[in-house]
Amino acid sequence: MSVKTLKIDGIDVAIEEGASILQAAREAGVALPTLCHLDGVTDIGACRLCMVEIAGTPKLLPACVTQVAEGMEVSTNTPKLQDYRRMVVELLFAEGNHVCSFCVANGNCELQDVAIEVGMDHSRFSYRFPDRKVDNSHPLFSIDHNRCILCTRCVRVCDEIEGAHVWDVAQRGENCYIVSGLNQPWGAVDACTSCGKCVDACPTGSIFRKGETTGEKERDRNKLEFLVRARENKEWTR
Repeated sequence: MSVKTLKIDGIDVAIEEGASILQAAREAGVALPTLCHLDGVTDIGACRLCMVEIAGTPKLLPACVTQVAEGMEVSTNTPKLQDYRRMVVELLFAEGNHVCSFCVANGNCELQDVAIEVGMDHSRFSYRFPDRKVDNSHPLFSIDHNRCILCTRCVRVCDEIEGAHVWDVAQRGENCYIVSGLNQPWGAVDACTSCGKCVDACPTGSIFRKGETTGEKERDRNKLEFLVRARENKEWTR
């Protein structure tokens, strides 16, 4: 396998051909904020937080779905990128109903963490206060669409790891929302195995276990990583 060499924030990096800039950045010890990325499932570049600048390219590119190239020079934390990421997070808060004070993921929320990381303390955009539903029909779990940021981690984990294909995205544009089955209540979807992988994958408090209250949501990401490694290496002992 051929190797590509590039610079990330002035650091020389060598990584196999076909790797993403995000992988190369992590190899170099350079942190990039992400919300839609999850180790073990396909990247789709949904959240746009990992955007980087590449010398000779006028537009910003998402690091998770952009492959490395020989001689590439990447900048990950310029003032332009800092402003852009802060704007993205502000938009995420403004377009949904993210009330942290009584969310099950308060203190254990990746959206909160990213907001702190990019220095967001308010949103310059008007809050939209959309009328979104909560689906409590499943006997073990619930989904609160008010907290959803459409990262589609639940969709990809259910498709690629569990293989149940319960979740998908319905509608288009500002009307998009996560749908279970054929737009059925979650509890009515026979394909659901009640494995809880979507709960562990969700970066916010959108999908949670029933009975959890403020600040109680905890995830077992090691379970997802184990399943991915087991599938690749055919080693099913933990």
